[in-house]
Amino acid sequence: MNSRLSRVMTKVRVHMFPNAHDKEFQRWKADHGDEEVRYKHDLDSESLAMDVGGYKGQWASDIYARYNCRVLVFEPVKSFAQAIRERFKKNPRIEVFCLALGASRKHETISLSADGSSVYGESPQKETIEYEDVACFFQEHDIQNVDIMKINAEGGEYELLPRLVDAGLISRIRRIQIQFHKVLPDSESRMAEIWRLLERTHRLTYRYKFVWENWVRLDL
Repeated sequence: MNSRLSRVMTKVRVHMFPNAHDKEFQRWKADHGDEEVRYKHDLDSESLAMDVGGYKGQWASDIYARYNCRVLVFEPVKSFAQAIRERFKKNPRIEVFCLALGASRKHETISLSADGSSVYGESPQKETIEYEDVACFFQEHDIQNVDIMKINAEGGEYELLPRLVDAGLISRIRRIQIQFHKVLPDSESRMAEIWRLLERTHRLTYRYKFVWENWVRLDL
């Protein structure tokens, strides 16, 4: 089956027989999620944003354009990271790291598939990527407060978020915007456990399950 036919059949299925994820995504689109919801934050030029899973750097570009804030972008795929660096080479307030943030310093094999590139995926094209322990990164870069952390890491969220909690760093992050992914058989239960951890320090402001959700620190 060619890719064009596959896309047509997928559109027909979503229209006629939408599953739970399809319905959440449709609700997100109806609420103008990508245009409005994701960018409604109390930020300014003094704010620090962290973009975990930069891909092409669009979120970094949009959040900077709205608030003129400092942005740290994390993109482990070398060609993607280089393209983001080139995109923002004249903007010193957007810094790009060719890294994945996780629970330890290590190397992993990632399957390349555009914005779906993941260490949990399977594709003929693969690349070795570098992980950095998020606790070490915070210490080495003296990060005391993060105004917003956006996480779209194709499964990396299940490692990153518990590490932030265990290291006592989660309370330094005022807002957390997460896209959870169904990459493992226990993804849903692991997501629910992360919710329980986050509820200790943050409150949920919106949720479109397995699309996007947003958490704000309890003191805000």
